Amino acid sequence: MKQSSHPFLPEPLQRIAEARHHDPFEVLGCHAGRGKCLIRLFMPHAERVTLSANRKQIPRVEGSDFFEIELPESELTLPYSLEWQDKLGNSHQTHDAYSFGTQLPEFDIHLFSEGKHRHAYRFFGAHLHRVDEVEGILFALWAPNAERISVVGDFNQWDGRIHPMRSRGGSGVWELFIPDIGIGSCYKFEIRSNNGDISLRSDPYGNFFQLRPENASIVVQDSEFEWDDHDWMSRRKETDWQQEPMSVYEVHLGSWQRDEAGNFLNYRELAHQLCDHMKNTGFTHIELLPVTEHPLDGSWGYQTTGYFAPTSRFGTPDDFRYFVDHLHQNDIGILLDWVPAHFPRDRHALARFDGTALYEHDDPRRGEHRDWGTLIFNFGRNEVRNFLISSAIYWLEEFHLDGLRVDAVASMLYLDYSREPGDWLPNQYGGRENLEAVDFLRELNSVTHDLHPGTMMIAEESTAWPQVSRPTWLGGLGFSMKWNMGWMHDTLSYMSQDPVYRHYHHDLLTFGLLYAFTENFVLPFSHDEVVHGKGSMIDKMPGDGWQKFANLRLLYTYMFSYPGKKLLFMGNEFAQGREWNDGEALDWYLKDQPYHSGIVTLLSDLNKLYKQLKPLHQVDFEFNGFEWIDCHDSSQSILSYLRKDREGREILVILNFTPVPRENYRIGVNHPGNYREIFNSDSEYYGGSNMGNGTVIPSEEISWMGRNQSVSLTLPPLGAILLERE
Repeated sequence: MKQSSHPFLPEPLQRIAEARHHDPFEVLGCHAGRGKCLIRLFMPHAERVTLSANRKQIPRVEGSDFFEIELPESELTLPYSLEWQDKLGNSHQTHDAYSFGTQLPEFDIHLFSEGKHRHAYRFFGAHLHRVDEVEGILFALWAPNAERISVVGDFNQWDGRIHPMRSRGGSGVWELFIPDIGIGSCYKFEIRSNNGDISLRSDPYGNFFQLRPENASIVVQDSEFEWDDHDWMSRRKETDWQQEPMSVYEVHLGSWQRDEAGNFLNYRELAHQLCDHMKNTGFTHIELLPVTEHPLDGSWGYQTTGYFAPTSRFGTPDDFRYFVDHLHQNDIGILLDWVPAHFPRDRHALARFDGTALYEHDDPRRGEHRDWGTLIFNFGRNEVRNFLISSAIYWLEEFHLDGLRVDAVASMLYLDYSREPGDWLPNQYGGRENLEAVDFLRELNSVTHDLHPGTMMIAEESTAWPQVSRPTWLGGLGFSMKWNMGWMHDTLSYMSQDPVYRHYHHDLLTFGLLYAFTENFVLPFSHDEVVHGKGSMIDKMPGDGWQKFANLRLLYTYMFSYPGKKLLFMGNEFAQGREWNDGEALDWYLKDQPYHSGIVTLLSDLNKLYKQLKPLHQVDFEFNGFEWIDCHDSSQSILSYLRKDREGREILVILNFTPVPRENYRIGVNHPGNYREIFNSDSEYYGGSNMGNGTVIPSEEISWMGRNQSVSLTLPPLGAILLERE
């Protein structure tokens, strides 16, 4: 920012010239009294200024960059237009930004200060605005501790002296209507703190940003996108997602697929390619790693700087709307990872935004994540809660998303999360629970479910905090579902064991049923399990090449027959051999190789069965949808159980976790009749040995496992079979 010093000027004008005046409208614009109007302008880039209405030249205040003229009130109509010539001789015409009154309604500001404005993004940020037939952009910002804030951009040579904003008093809100600028303008906020420090900040409510490494906000038009997903949106309101199949494909858009030159694809290209892949594999939903704007590719989007902006890496906000719309038209749901737990320290973003700890806690024992090098939101502050809840609503409302997966909930709930003794502050009762964060999460879930029925809020929460997915009116946090991290860790720990030793770890598979119905669970094999030296899914499996793929087929069958919704990270569907690398596209060539293509076919068939058979999805969150047949056969590492729907229809699941085929293996069944093998993970179609049970398996009147009827089966090696009574 350039500064002028004019020691002969009155003190208020001196502060304008030095860009440190808290209330520029006190000095600039039109000031009427006693039948006359004084127009005062500060235009450091102007050589000559003329009032357009009467062609009168406005004299320069000698030795300064101020221009002043006094006129009879009768000769002036607000707002007035100026014609001016810059010092290079170029001509310009504009209205005076300081001839307009306040624009933000007091009611909106009041609601925001109370933390109750659900759509704060509609007036904060930068929006097309019209005043008295004059079009321009209305800028608004919350920064209560700033001494002065200016809008800077390509329309004023990024000069903080030109457009200082109007303070709306104790609310901490600043606003400025800048006439005669429009869509596509790049801008930032130049903030002078109370100690005199000056910083350039991106708009916290910005809807579009320059492509990194640049970080200016860009003015975009309020969307006029024509949605064609009306059928999907109508069905969503009426559908009970708890009783519907939900098989989620987790995607990092930057490395799912790239063009031949290794560049990112546009949201529109990704929409069609992902849609085709989803149809081939049968997943019901896509979950995107954060596409909220972020400066560093390697953060995968989890260090967000733009809470109201799809990242420009893949296109514009309307390109993203097209992405969602196209998938909805093809009956594919969209979830988004959303990160309210923390934010990065980048100087252009939220950290110490107005020179103080505004969005974060000032005390590092409350305000910093040591592990991640990030800052923690101050959930006790009305305006901060309002910012985050408005962000959640923005994505659900403006982009028709079907839900948000809320990242790192455990870190929000506990004040001592990943901290050494003495490095955290207890709550008012001396406990470790973050009561302000708990209140925020309950409000977040209540508001989103109320405003957008049918949408889902999913917690990534890894502790034993009770009732995460129970209603707030029962004392819960109000989430729709919670990731079952315990099941994931236990299952992968078991599957990584050599089958010779699995019988010592049988409880890793059975323990999960003790708590399986205490929450609404999602079963996740997510991106976190295939990076940072953990190995790919196929790499985790023991044995030779054949056994690795047999184990993986068995694992996926176990997952799809177990109570809970399903989530798999991209690349898992064709058994990518190497760990996920966010800097490259997946190894798509593998999906056409024999064993890998068998995994694709297996998952496609599992998704098809999962969607078709109600016992596999209708009663995921209640104990009456599951029944053990035998959980005690640890010596042979075999599990058998039933999945049931509300009408009593049953699917029998038998899993053999050793490479030893089991012939004449008898299990008890609840009903007499003929049983049919409807799925076998050892089928030759999937790359297996094709050991199975033919078409019809009659039950026998032989009591077994506490049941009057039983069937004798052949269990394939490292295989799973599903049976249904005809």
